[in-house]
Amino acid sequence: MVLVKELQRFCKNGANVAFTYSSSTSSAQELENELNGLGIKAKGYQSNAADYEDSQKLVENVLTDFGTIDILINNAGVTKDNLLMRMSEEDFDKVIEINLKSVFNMTKAVQKTMLKNRKGSIINMSSVVGVKGNAGQANYAASKAGMIGFTKSIALELGSRNIRCNAIAPGFIETEMTAKLNEDVVKGWREGIPLKRGGSPEDVANVCVFLASDLSAYITGQVINVDGGMLT
Repeated sequence: MVLVKELQRFCKNGANVAFTYSSSTSSAQELENELNGLGIKAKGYQSNAADYEDSQKLVENVLTDFGTIDILINNAGVTKDNLLMRMSEEDFDKVIEINLKSVFNMTKAVQKTMLKNRKGSIINMSSVVGVKGNAGQANYAASKAGMIGFTKSIALELGSRNIRCNAIAPGFIETEMTAKLNEDVVKGWREGIPLKRGGSPEDVANVCVFLASDLSAYITGQVINVDGGMLT
């Protein structure tokens, strides 16, 4: 849901958009048609960001279709929550592979083009869990914390070429998935947030557009918490 809002917001601001999907071809086609209806060029690609070769091939295809890549949003993510004593090696490795290795794969794949153009904005979707940790999410927290370290390192490596790299750390964002949670649990979370509400997908999308635009031209290597003050 958050990703869809990001895509819509970028399109409404005049950006052409290439997005990926894993399995639902029909849903991807519907989204592609919707975005093209906004007057820009949009195309979906079936690809696995956790696979190095797939990521290289994806970028090659996007460059063929669009000519260049100015912005990269690393948003692949999965959870396999459990207490450490019950967490399997497979579940730990899978979360690291999809959430963190995908960021390496895609950043590595677009780097050459951005270096050639001497410009670019890379946005990594982390989490407040990567900042503070969370019981039962050691694998997820490790992947999101690793993303923050990666962000800061890439900002230092590529800054001299006018390529910026920042991370967004969303807090409690209200989506269709959170709507299925127990209302008392949701109420407790809201009460613990200074703004007394959960965030919306639009709140995250707005920060994405800001970090992608020239409005943030002097911002790099930063982690922006979109959490209503949760970690204050």
